[in-house]
Amino acid sequence: MARKLFGTDGVRGKANREPITPETVLAVAMAAGAQFTRGDHRHLVVIGKDTRLSGYMLEPALTAGFVSVGMDVVLLGPLPTPAVAMLTRSLRADLGVMISASHNPYADNGIKIFGPDGHKLSDEVERAIEARIVKGVSDDLAPSAELGRARRLDDALGRYIEFVKSTFPRQLRLEGLKIVVDCANGAAYKVAPKVLYELGADVVEIAVGPDGFNINRDCGATAPRHMQEAVILHCADLGLALDGDADRLILSDETGRLVDGDQLLALVARSWQQSGRLAGNGIVGTVMSNLGLQRQLEALGLDLVRAPVGDRYVVEHMRKLGCNVGGEQSGHIVLSDYSTTGDGLIAALQVLAVLVEARRPASKVLQVFQPLPQLLRNVRVGKTAPLEDSRVRSAIDEGEAALGGQGRLLIRKSGTEPVIRVMAEGEDEQLVGRVVKGIVETIERVAG
Repeated sequence: MARKLFGTDGVRGKANREPITPETVLAVAMAAGAQFTRGDHRHLVVIGKDTRLSGYMLEPALTAGFVSVGMDVVLLGPLPTPAVAMLTRSLRADLGVMISASHNPYADNGIKIFGPDGHKLSDEVERAIEARIVKGVSDDLAPSAELGRARRLDDALGRYIEFVKSTFPRQLRLEGLKIVVDCANGAAYKVAPKVLYELGADVVEIAVGPDGFNINRDCGATAPRHMQEAVILHCADLGLALDGDADRLILSDETGRLVDGDQLLALVARSWQQSGRLAGNGIVGTVMSNLGLQRQLEALGLDLVRAPVGDRYVVEHMRKLGCNVGGEQSGHIVLSDYSTTGDGLIAALQVLAVLVEARRPASKVLQVFQPLPQLLRNVRVGKTAPLEDSRVRSAIDEGEAALGGQGRLLIRKSGTEPVIRVMAEGEDEQLVGRVVKGIVETIERVAG
């Protein structure tokens, strides 16, 4: 069966509207719990969340679902998504669940599920969970005497902080560096400043006052302007912007210039190649990765393997190819020596290690290659299917012909939002702009 509930990154939507309702989330928990109930040991699931108001609604619904099928629940409270993946493995849990819609506004929410190995579920397992929901989960209910129990893990923050710090080279310190950290009023609002401070940095904190409504609002990795301005205002050496669940990272150098995920991938790949740590003779990016990154890696004798958009697919390709570095232009950086999913804080520390050893300004270190002009536009659509319209297909064909062999054109539906993403890149910036504009206008006309 095709997946209906699960998208690119778990289940996502408007809070208190299908599928993000207590009833549906309860069913997902019961089905997922039944799917991973194997053997006669006491089964366990860990649940974390970000700072959205709707987390208070979804956390007890998930807890009730898992308890009803006989699973014990450990509640972590607000904590980054990669912390949930780490603690799933550390506590030898059967499942890990993160309640978050990542970089989306507060009114959205979602459910991300990790298996016992700390990796996000495969399409096959997600289909199996959906099949259980369709069939009905009443047969999976535990006897009254075998219901699960729920408790909170009081030191979850401390465990994750120490784990993240352990990934930074022991011989290095961040003393002498002033760092602005933008926590997006999200899941890392406590842990990110503490990690940097405990490693010796002078930390300027912004967007660390979540109120249930302000997650990602004019802050974080998708809106880094305030972080850039704070870097200039405070004469900082670097700025870090995380998203709502802290699995992605965008940087700013000391001049306020942004550094995206492609540059971070190039930096880490080159550093790890020089130190003999890079596995798989290359890295895994996505179809969105800039051609400039590909050319930079080729100059180093390394490969760029392109996966579909979504850090879950990046990780699947990394495991298949034996690579230990992968990620997305948007800032999801996966370093599998340390984590099973994107981790903004761990990625930041690897970049900071390079910066400390180089003893040069961030502007001289972090711009590894010259990116080709690339333009991405998002077109919001309703329930129509404009990509199937002959007028849109003709516009796409014309755009590909105009770019010729000197660029790329990528049109895709978002897996997390009701939008179509139109991306083009090439040597000629004006031509790239015209191609994107023509396709976007056609889609808008067709979609109404």
